[in-house]
Amino acid sequence: MEKLTIQEEEVMIYIWELGPCYVKDIVTKFPEPFPPYTTIASVVKNLERKGYLSSKRYGNTYEYTPAIKETEYKQKFMNGVVRNYFENSYKEMVTFFAREQKISAEELKEIIKLIEKGKE
Repeated sequence: MEKLTIQEEEVMIYIWELGPCYVKDIVTKFPEPFPPYTTIASVVKNLERKGYLSSKRYGNTYEYTPAIKETEYKQKFMNGVVRNYFENSYKEMVTFFAREQKISAEELKEIIKLIEKGKE
């Protein structure tokens, strides 16, 4: 799976929210001033080429549907981040965020509860 650019990822997030949609629907999800239609259309075509979207033609327009689930993308993305930046260790990642004070002790306790609950 080819890595997404920041702009492609932003568009995919909107598409996952919308479900099957048209370029005009995606454009209106952006804050004003809206980006040019042609810019978003180009990004969408790249996403389709990379295999993230499928399309259905209706007359002279296309409806786009996610070809990959958001959870699947997040899993692959996070696995790559952990592998490349945290020595393939989720413990190292959590430790990093704790040191940087990006995660609180209370949040860590909640995570532990979720892990323990998953083992039941």
